Amino acid sequence: MRSRTASVPRVAGVAAALLGLLLSFLSLSTPAQAAPTGFRVENGRLLEASGNDFVMRGVNHAHTWYPGETQSLADVKGLGANTVRVVLSDGHRWTKNSAQDVAGVIAQCKANRLICVLEVHDTTGYGEEAAAGTLDHAADYWIGLKEVLTGQEDYVIINIGNEPWGNTNPAGWTDPTIAAVKKLRDAGFAHTIMVDAPNWGQDWQGVMRDKAKSVYNADPTGNLIFSIHMYSVYDTAQEITDYLNAFVNAKLPILIGEFGGPADQYGDPDEDTMMAVAQQLRLGYLAWSWSGNTDPILDLAIDFDRTRLSSWGQRVFNGANGIAATSKEATVYSSGGGDTTPPTAPGTPTSSEVTSSSVKLAWAAATDATGVTGYDVVRVSGATETAATTTTGTSATVTGLAPSTSHTFAVYARDAAGNRSPRSATVTVTTSPGGSPSDCGVGYRVTSSWPGGFQGEIVLRNTGTSAINGWTLRWAFPDSQRITNLWGGTATQSGSEVSVAAASYTATVPAAGSVTLGFTATRSTANPSPTAFTLNGAACSVS
Repeated sequence: MRSRTASVPRVAGVAAALLGLLLSFLSLSTPAQAAPTGFRVENGRLLEASGNDFVMRGVNHAHTWYPGETQSLADVKGLGANTVRVVLSDGHRWTKNSAQDVAGVIAQCKANRLICVLEVHDTTGYGEEAAAGTLDHAADYWIGLKEVLTGQEDYVIINIGNEPWGNTNPAGWTDPTIAAVKKLRDAGFAHTIMVDAPNWGQDWQGVMRDKAKSVYNADPTGNLIFSIHMYSVYDTAQEITDYLNAFVNAKLPILIGEFGGPADQYGDPDEDTMMAVAQQLRLGYLAWSWSGNTDPILDLAIDFDRTRLSSWGQRVFNGANGIAATSKEATVYSSGGGDTTPPTAPGTPTSSEVTSSSVKLAWAAATDATGVTGYDVVRVSGATETAATTTTGTSATVTGLAPSTSHTFAVYARDAAGNRSPRSATVTVTTSPGGSPSDCGVGYRVTSSWPGGFQGEIVLRNTGTSAINGWTLRWAFPDSQRITNLWGGTATQSGSEVSVAAASYTATVPAAGSVTLGFTATRSTANPSPTAFTLNGAACSVS
């Protein structure tokens, strides 16, 4: 706060004093913008130092619990992300991430041309979760990392603390949030600071929405962005649209710092609207989470394997308004204000190793000035495309195909800046017939249900005399049920038809053995069970 000069008994002196008071008042009312040494906020938008608008498209990665998964950042980048939100610990609840470790994370982000959002997770649910730490403690942790963070303002955004207040007295969130922001500014931090909402990040009581202006004005640099976490509270389009537009209309910066799509015991989040509205309003989103969740339905990649995206992962990366289609690399990583030139089209794919449910495709590499980072294989049906798989190489195996069926494929290339090439020419493949109808049995049951949704279990039994090595299970739902998440395999659904390709840990079923799949799905009032299943194109007995 600027000091105020006492007035003197002269007209000129009084006028000067009044002018000083007015300027002081204005400086308190509208935060001054920091010099553009890195990311900054202007007029409700997040900008790079170059002045380019930056829209985050990425995922969360649980580094503090899986510090050995060092390939994850490269994999996330290879699938098209421009940002990763990295989970850290300040030592209050989990093992503290050292300055050396954080410096390594930043270096990995930069090596993979990603923007790094660093967050302290120990604050989660403070006031309701007894083990949670305070925002003040988190601020001290960031101050302890100042030597590592200074100079990284172009690449790093500091998310002070994850979901720093529970559902108990959420109004208590405001003052500690302001205090933590001021503590970091007083310590000399010029970075963009991100603050999470109360109510476990979901702000369902509107505290952050109503107090955002006062929190923003408390930052003397104006370099602050708000983060809402959207899970089952946000299960209607109206709720999502109203919340995000409240910030946009007030010219306050916001992004969806976490979101989920799979249904849980609390409801079914409307991820389609979240992603569509974020794209429409040019707001960032960061999906939860790459891999390693205690509840595996939220894993985007199974066992940290980028070639085994879950249905949730396929939705986030390759679906409508997904990362692959909407992400643009930060211009700080490219000279001349950003790469906007797409790669050349890949060569026409060729097919080999055709089975009743899979085919291997290969193609000539695309070329690009900054380097091709990945390829998207799509199935083509007339004017419609559906994602089949992604890869960093020039070949891929597509699984989950129907037997004795014609399938058409094409390939796109992506570069480090997120540009997508023209589509390759197509190749059409006809899968072979299925096998013997007497080698499998299926047990199907509903394990729990709720209005509009349910959880199911499928036991796949090998009733033959030799092991099954690799499989695709298919069935049709009889009454508009739709899979929202599945574990034990990778599910795709078209209308009522469901196809599940084996996961690595369920691919082998020994003779007389079995594997179990679990899933969640939406339903109408009735929920009749499927009556027929096929395994690799062959009919299974049903029990």
